[in-house]
Amino acid sequence: MSTLTRRAHRQPFADVFGWLEVPLGLIRPAAGHPMRIEDYVKDGRYVLRAELPGIDPEKDLDVTASNGVLTIKADRLDTTEGTHRSEFRYGTSVRTIRLPVNADEEHIQASYDSGVLEVEVLLRDAYGDSRHIPVMLNHHIAPT
Repeated sequence: MSTLTRRAHRQPFADVFGWLEVPLGLIRPAAGHPMRIEDYVKDGRYVLRAELPGIDPEKDLDVTASNGVLTIKADRLDTTEGTHRSEFRYGTSVRTIRLPVNADEEHIQASYDSGVLEVEVLLRDAYGDSRHIPVMLNHHIAPT
């Protein structure tokens, strides 16, 4: 049977590459966004799902909607002490997503389960809020 042992020595430039990882991640498109999402429309609802593992949704999560924009803010705190290796992302992550034009901001629900936030937004009938505008013939509208 084998056991894992922690080695005390490190490669000569391991710390330097670790320090560079965060700034380089900001300019490398392949690194991706720290908050991965997926969205779709189903049964008259816009559904957005975000991967947010390792947070307490009651304390560390804030979801808001205003002027057609959904904002998700999550804080993931590192509670370990001392020197250690971690590829997890800690800190504050914010993601803003433009809602569909016919999103009803008064009817939004959010739930969190097993590290996934799910937000459902009711969609109004795309033509339900429009009104007919009569067109006048041979009439000039004076500028105001």
